This record gives sequence, structure tokens and C-alpha cells, in this order.
Amino acid sequence: MNPPLLELRGVAKRFTLHHQSGTELPVVSNASFCVRPGECVVLDGPSGMGKSTLLKMVYANYRTSAGSITVQAADGTVTDVATATPRELVQLRHTTIGYVSQFLRVIPRVAAIDVVAQSLYDPAHNNPQAIAQAQQEAGRWLARLRIPERLWALPPATFSGGEQQRINIACNMIKPRPLLLLDEPTASLDAANTQTVIALIHEALARGAAIVGIFHDADVGQAVATRRIDVTQFRTETA
Repeated sequence: MNPPLLELRGVAKRFTLHHQSGTELPVVSNASFCVRPGECVVLDGPSGMGKSTLLKMVYANYRTSAGSITVQAADGTVTDVATATPRELVQLRHTTIGYVSQFLRVIPRVAAIDVVAQSLYDPAHNNPQAIAQAQQEAGRWLARLRIPERLWALPPATFSGGEQQRINIACNMIKPRPLLLLDEPTASLDAANTQTVIALIHEALARGAAIVGIFHDADVGQAVATRRIDVTQFRTETA
């Protein structure tokens, strides 16, 4: 059996409510599971149970209150996200972890095709050939996700919610990273684009990616899940 690409051990998250005399709000407690190459683990549970919080801790948008989150990079290096330095986290996000969140955050006034292409090259090196190749691949992804070519030169901030989400998907799935975190990637998509995203997830699994996903649409979760985890088991009685 392949070693896990992602492993959580005893992970907890508590938020401190400073405007309420420092009251602590427990959200996740003792979360422990692993994800191996070729697995799509779907997190199940009602809204407010900490599903998105778990993904944000894996991506280090939130720091853990306890426990460890180890991620194995493509070169075999294992990093504990819970204690990693900012430099280590930047490297992990560049090479190893893709994260499709519920919101698109991009630099204003940058064209959609450039937003997507930048995921494939290092802008600091300014290699014209690499940029041209990245733009060509970005165009292929935009076309597959049904973004009209007339929009490619426009900034995504001007797009509809569904179009922005497709840009978000392209940005974070175009580069074949070993670990993918998907937080309701199809929430604002129509049926045709939802089927395209399902196909992209299956393609990522076929190349050996490990995926952790949250899906508001039960049919989508059913279509991609290789295993499911009920996150209510990670709640304390007071959470």
C-alpha cells in the first residue's frame, strides 16, 4: 500500500472570540485520518461542522490549535504544515498542494488567461518561451471550462460568479500537484460544467493525486468519492 500523501493526527481548532472576553469556540477536535495517492476522500456532515476549517488547516490558512498535519511532497520530503515556516508553506503551495476555495482571489486588472497561466511558471524568471507555453495551456483549460475566448483578455473580477469559479478551478488544477483540496468546487456551476469538473477530478485521481473534497451536491460527491469521512466524529460535546 502506498504511503499517505496527507496525514492528520489529533488535529484540533479553537477560535478565540476576543470581542467576547476571550471566549474559546471549539470547532474541530482530535481529527485523525490519512489520504493516499489515487484517493478522493469526501468530508461529510452538516454545515458548521468544521469541514472547510479542516481544509484551511491543511492549506495553512488557519493554524492548528493542536495536532500534526504531514504532507509528502513529490520529492519525498515530509512537512508538518502545523509547524512549517512561511518559506516552507510557500514551497508546498507551489509544488504540492492545490486548493480550490469557494472564492477567487486574484490580482486586479490581470487578464484571465494570465491569471491561469501564472500557475505554470515562475514570473520572476520572465522566460518568454515558458510564458507562451503556459498561456497556450491556459487557453486549453479555459476553453474546456467553457470560458468564451472574448473574455480571456479581461480581468476575472468582471465575470459572473460561475465564470469566476471556473477560473478558480483552472488556476488550481492546471498544474498537476500531488494533493488537491476542493471546497465546494461545483457550487455555482451549471450541469455541463459540473460534469467537466467531475471529469477533471477523475483525471487527477488517475495520475495519482490525493484529493480531499467538500461537495454541496450529493450526486457530485457520490460520483468522485473513493471514501467518505463523517466530520461529526471530530466534534466535542461543547463544540
